[in-house]
Amino acid sequence: MSPAVIALRARRDESEFGRALLAGLLRMPKRIPSKFFYDDAGSRLFERITELPEYYPTRIELGLLEAHAVEIASLVGPDAELVEFGAGSLRKVRLLLDAMERPRGYVPIDISGEFLLGMAATLEREYDGLRVHPIVADFTRPVVIGGRVGGAGRRVGFFPGSTIGNFAPSDAIAFLRNARRALDSGPLLIGVDLVKEAALLHAAYNDKQGVTAAFNKNLLARANSELGADFDLDGFGHYACYDPVAQKIEMYLISMARQRVRVCGEIVDFALGEAIHTEDSHKYTKESFAALATEAGYVQRRVWTDARRLFSVQWLEPA
Repeated sequence: MSPAVIALRARRDESEFGRALLAGLLRMPKRIPSKFFYDDAGSRLFERITELPEYYPTRIELGLLEAHAVEIASLVGPDAELVEFGAGSLRKVRLLLDAMERPRGYVPIDISGEFLLGMAATLEREYDGLRVHPIVADFTRPVVIGGRVGGAGRRVGFFPGSTIGNFAPSDAIAFLRNARRALDSGPLLIGVDLVKEAALLHAAYNDKQGVTAAFNKNLLARANSELGADFDLDGFGHYACYDPVAQKIEMYLISMARQRVRVCGEIVDFALGEAIHTEDSHKYTKESFAALATEAGYVQRRVWTDARRLFSVQWLEPA
């Protein structure tokens, strides 16, 4: 084996994705952390998901942001710096920036560097005077943002898309506490998916076009591409179901046969029907999320919902 190949393998094995993937596949039950969905291909697949007829959160959230943009901007105040955790949709942040009074800075934080930098460049071209400072980082961990960009005053957080639901409640509390520190105790505008009829949830995570299935399987494609794994994508099936007791969607990749996969130099065996847990998506009531926010040191000051109460946008302020 050449030194170049050895060095490449070392870099692969040392990557955070590689370490987490191997550790997750060697445990029982198997799992892959959902934050690794969002490489460049995964981010683009998720953008397609948001446009599907079955996937209600994005349409409703966009409608809420548009309908209440003036009120939200008044809460944000002038000359603010907007920090977005898990930056993804230009449509959402544009609604806020267009309504805000003299926004000075925009700090998008995301683990998908190529996608993030492209988005940041687009916004800088569109908004004269707006300083954009992208941070390629895992926002599920503590992030140090540093000083204000563009001479901004107040720092305000933005966490749309119901991504908070992907955290276990204890991890959601930890994230909110970390966000509060990163924001210098500034407020947070957050999207929160609400408890609803199970059939609507099932349809949203099992779309007829199979885009969510492709998004789920992209984890394996990413492992093949980045880590030299040899997953057979056709050997795994997408499965998503709603747990009405825990009030969460659970998403899995199911092995369609007995098979053996090489990952980071290790052999991982799969039994027929064995599952890899890839995501949870918790749903909340207004009251249950208020309690969670309180535990993290925030107060739920405003809640905007659609007429059917399927989704909410919430304004949290430090207690």
